[in-house]
Amino acid sequence: MSVLNLENATIAELRQALAAGHTTAAALTRAYLARIAAYDHAGPCLNTVREINPDAVAIAGAVDTDPSARGRPLAGIPILVKDNIATADQQHTTAGSLALAEARARDDATIVKLLREAGAVILGKANLTEFANILAIDMPAGYSSLGGQVRNPYASQLDEDDVPIIPPGGSSSGSAAAVAAGLVAAAIGTETSGSLLSPASQCGLVTIKPTVGLVSRVGIVPIAHSQDTAGPLTRTVRDAAMLLNVLAERDPLDIATAGLKRPSDYTAALDRDGLRGARIGVPSNPADPGNDVYHRPLPPRAAAVMEQVIAAIADLGATIVRANMPTAGWIGGPGTEIAILNHNRESPNWLQRVRKPLVFVYELKHDLELYLREWATATEMRSLSEIIAFNEAHTERALRFGQDLFLAAAATRGDLSEIEYSAARQMDLRSSRTLGLDAYMERYRLDAVLFPGVAGASIAAKAGYPSVAVPAGFIGGEDSPEYPLTATFTGRAWSEETLLRFAYAFEQATLARRPPSGFGPVS
Repeated sequence: MSVLNLENATIAELRQALAAGHTTAAALTRAYLARIAAYDHAGPCLNTVREINPDAVAIAGAVDTDPSARGRPLAGIPILVKDNIATADQQHTTAGSLALAEARARDDATIVKLLREAGAVILGKANLTEFANILAIDMPAGYSSLGGQVRNPYASQLDEDDVPIIPPGGSSSGSAAAVAAGLVAAAIGTETSGSLLSPASQCGLVTIKPTVGLVSRVGIVPIAHSQDTAGPLTRTVRDAAMLLNVLAERDPLDIATAGLKRPSDYTAALDRDGLRGARIGVPSNPADPGNDVYHRPLPPRAAAVMEQVIAAIADLGATIVRANMPTAGWIGGPGTEIAILNHNRESPNWLQRVRKPLVFVYELKHDLELYLREWATATEMRSLSEIIAFNEAHTERALRFGQDLFLAAAATRGDLSEIEYSAARQMDLRSSRTLGLDAYMERYRLDAVLFPGVAGASIAAKAGYPSVAVPAGFIGGEDSPEYPLTATFTGRAWSEETLLRFAYAFEQATLARRPPSGFGPVS
């Protein structure tokens, strides 16, 4: 292992080391497990891994002795998967919930099957915000009643309430923090609205939030099928493209993948000169402050980072188009939100009416109960109401932040027959696509839209459109520790190849990622 800077090694470097015989898959797996023991379970106690796969070393050893495995794209590469992604092995699939602490899955999720077929070693299950942050209002990012609190490797301190001073981002927080600290080569997370983009930005990583339908959702504990997807979290754009090559496949069990469009190889598009001639929209026009909703609210240091990003993109030959997003696009349509009374005593909005996406609340009951019936084993939980009852029976451990969102979802019919649901979904699409990103990109003839960090997550998620985030710089540093910020390129459906090309050109020109300190080699 001496030839590898394991804490920052790319998938390509690991594959080269394996091919050259400088290490083995089993040795690589044991080395990452040693790093998890040193930094996740001890030291700063990042708490990114909820469960280690007890078969990981054996699986890696089998890769080492199988000659046919060597040609597979991820042969011997350790990968973490978020603990809402089903695995039919000795690991549990819990979504971070005490109610599902013993739950297993009847089969591998489709994306886990693809990872295994590609030769990956499933190292374990990553911690997450409980139920992907659809349980309670204002639950801290990275907290779950079963797994505890994930910490950000750039600033692992907690405040007096045991909440991170700098959040790790949610809900794929464990997946992101583990990759950032070099506890694993790469990880898979999920997103409904921001749950890949947020932890990627907070932990200084590359992520691809795919077009809904590019990656199968089968076997993933859901929030809302209209927006749910899964995607990679890596340290480089090339690694993310390599993983997307494996994950992007049609699945007859997921109707959304029927129209899937992809190139044969996402890495073939990666070009240091990839931004030349591109038209990149920056949704910020200070002359129209009411609609300058993505860049105007940025704190001074974040604004300075984004100005450097824009300058770098222009220097790489792109045309920068500064214009606000249409009002109807970002503000959303009537009836797209539901008001919920917040009983979370630790929230600054305690006992206030909080507005949440209506589609999430209505699809949650329908989709989660379908998963519990068809996928979950070794658990008595078969309905949303049973999980709610379990939580109420174990209030002290399970309900630190309440379960207001679950209670709101339980009040729906669960069959998506309500007229308010169908109206909200159609309005989401009309505002985010027709009156939003589509109108904006067509009017200004744009190839992509540039957002700071997670700012554009909602409009892209409602549209089902893709985003690629790449490290851009650092913020904080005055009254708080420094932590990363990403630049996010968003486009229209199936434009991942184009977005990866832009992100790669920016990454190679700026080399803005800087690993967190204090996570050096482990004996």
